[in-house]
Amino acid sequence: MRPDRRQVIARAALHVLATAGARGLTHRAVDAAVGLPTGSTSYYFRSRLALLKACVTELVDQDHADLDVMHPLATSRDEAMLAKALGDVLYRWLSTDRQRHLARYELSMEAVRRPDLARVLHHGGVAIRERIAGVLAGLGASDPVEQAYWLVACIDGILFDRIAGANAGAVVDRAEIDRISRRLASVAVR
Repeated sequence: MRPDRRQVIARAALHVLATAGARGLTHRAVDAAVGLPTGSTSYYFRSRLALLKACVTELVDQDHADLDVMHPLATSRDEAMLAKALGDVLYRWLSTDRQRHLARYELSMEAVRRPDLARVLHHGGVAIRERIAGVLAGLGASDPVEQAYWLVACIDGILFDRIAGANAGAVVDRAEIDRISRRLASVAVR
C-alpha cells in the first residue's frame, strides 16, 4: 500500500528535522525534500505546529509498527525471545533508524516550549507504554505498567547516549546490544 501524501510529507519532515534540526524545519524545506511544488506542504499542514504534530504522529505510528513486528517474539512468554526482540530493535534504531531518533529529540525539545505539541507527544508515549505493559503482563511481570515505564526510560537513555550523548561516536556493537537487551528483559519481567 502506498503511503498517502500526508504521510510522505510527515516522513520528509522527520528527515529534515534529523538533518537540519528544528530551525531547519520549514514548509519550503519539506517541499524540497519531497520534491513537491512550493506550497504543497502548507496546503496539507497550514502551520508549523500542524507539521510538528504530524511528525509526532508519524513517529508514534512507526513505533507501533515496530511493536507489531516484535509482537510474536515478545509475546512468546519467553524472556530470551523478549531479549532477542529488544536487541533487534535497539540495533536497528542505533544503526539504520538513527535519523528517526534524532528527529524525535528535536521534537522533544520543541515540545518543551509548545504545550500543544507536548500533549500529542505525551499521548503517543502513553499508548506505546500501554502496549509494552501488555507484553510484560503476558510474560508474568509483577507490575507491568511500572516496568513498562522503566523499560522505555532505559531504552530512551540508551538511545540518547548512543545517538546524541557522550557515546554518540561509539561503534554500534551487536554483541554489546544483545548483552544490554538480555539485562533489560531480565529486569523488566521480574
